[in-house]
Amino acid sequence: MAGLLEGKNILVTGMITDQSIAFNVAKLVQEQGGNLILTAYPRPSLVERIAKRLPAEAPVIPLDVTSAEELAGIADKVREHVGSLDGVVHSIGFAPQSALGGGFLTASWEDVSVALHASTYSYKSLATALLPMLGRGSSIVGLTFDATVAWPVYDWMGVAKAGLESASRYLATYLGDQGIRSNLVSAGPLRTMAAKSIPGFAKFEDAWVERAPLGWDLADTEPAAKAVVALLSDWFPATTGEIIHVDGGYHSVGA
Repeated sequence: MAGLLEGKNILVTGMITDQSIAFNVAKLVQEQGGNLILTAYPRPSLVERIAKRLPAEAPVIPLDVTSAEELAGIADKVREHVGSLDGVVHSIGFAPQSALGGGFLTASWEDVSVALHASTYSYKSLATALLPMLGRGSSIVGLTFDATVAWPVYDWMGVAKAGLESASRYLATYLGDQGIRSNLVSAGPLRTMAAKSIPGFAKFEDAWVERAPLGWDLADTEPAAKAVVALLSDWFPATTGEIIHVDGGYHSVGA
């Protein structure tokens, strides 16, 4: 039986450790028959080491999504490995420490702008940089953390994610006539490297585990990765501008 991504070329960003959602996405891409291309920042050698834990070898291309110069050359670098792309996964988010952990009122614009550039604008800029390689039926998928409410300590990253959610809807609008989809997966809290870098992020972990109707495993990134792979596949041909919650149902319940 053919896999969900049989013969598809998929580019995955943001893989830093084997605990990341991106790692599980990359693993599932290969297990579902896809051809995987990885990007790496800031340490390609680290990603290359982690990539050796995947089912098969995958090329690793250095890419800083905040660099206009590197974005301008990314399509040519990808073409060294595949002729076209069927899917792009944006698993990137960064904010300086001053913009997190209770620093909402004191963070400088300089630091906030870094967060917005890396976490929000990069979704659009990565998509447009790779647009020449994307065709009808292609899928762009990003990762968010429910930005409809304010979270303790998430601060400007929460604002950046709200922008990301809006950017995905606009991308869906502008790329729809080319048959290209844009969707997000909103995962519950996971003990990834990104989460560990946010001071006090653990404050609402216990509540999530207790209140999510399906329960929630803080260490299991596979459910979110499966949703990403499903959105990359042909099984959601008429879905775009959507946010799929993979959070044990937490978003659906009140106090």
